[in-house]
Amino acid sequence: MRNVDLHHGASSDVGLVRKVNEDSYLVAPPVFVVADGMGGHSGGDVASQMVVEEFQRLAAVYDPSRGAEQVADTFARAQARIIDFGNAHRAMTPGWHAGTTAVVAVLVDDNGVTKWLLANLGDSRIYRITDGSLEQISVDHSVVQELIDAGQITVEEAATHPERHVITRALGSPEGIQPDFFLLPLGSVERLLLCSDGVTGMIEDKEIEDILESVADPRDAADRLVRAAVAAGGRDNATAIVVDVVGLVKDATYDSQRQLESLESKLGGRL
Repeated sequence: MRNVDLHHGASSDVGLVRKVNEDSYLVAPPVFVVADGMGGHSGGDVASQMVVEEFQRLAAVYDPSRGAEQVADTFARAQARIIDFGNAHRAMTPGWHAGTTAVVAVLVDDNGVTKWLLANLGDSRIYRITDGSLEQISVDHSVVQELIDAGQITVEEAATHPERHVITRALGSPEGIQPDFFLLPLGSVERLLLCSDGVTGMIEDKEIEDILESVADPRDAADRLVRAAVAAGGRDNATAIVVDVVGLVKDATYDSQRQLESLESKLGGRL
């Protein structure tokens, strides 16, 4: 994989309501992760940290030509650790649980071409800035997203829906995990954002876009996003990673269906 110059920044805050920050994040180029834990102290915070630990191990031995396979395997290892951790605690405290969302971004070598491989589980999100516009790449694994997709509620109604925090996929789920994967050309991403729902649940996409467009340094941009979420009420832990690809060349030849089929073949049908 040819050298790619990445500039990045990260920020996290416990917010104004929670006592413990259950978010964890990893910046280990070319591996970036945000995990939003669920289950309270020594539940969600431990689960999210387990995800980060497994991806930290991946970063130490990462092979960009096997990126899709390695990310899938790392998710599986994190899932096994969280399940074992939960089982041990439930033996002493029935009903106890631990889980976490996760969004991941890595650079991969796809037949000699450098691309972004993105993955998500839950309602943490991945956005990109391209040509001055913000676009959400990940699709929330949540009850309200399913209602939106079914045409039963609008995006605006989802913001106040009583089940807006109920997610349908997460690490730690006894039903297993099924992450979504997205393969994007390097030139289609000028700026990448990975964030927990403590950011997106507090500030609108337009404000996110304005910050990402107006703040040049990714470190300052990540900090501004988190501070804006806290200033808006800080009802949840807020975490953001901002990554810039320096000197990128746009690629107008992107074929999404072909890329997904290629990725599925690399994962052996696990997509």
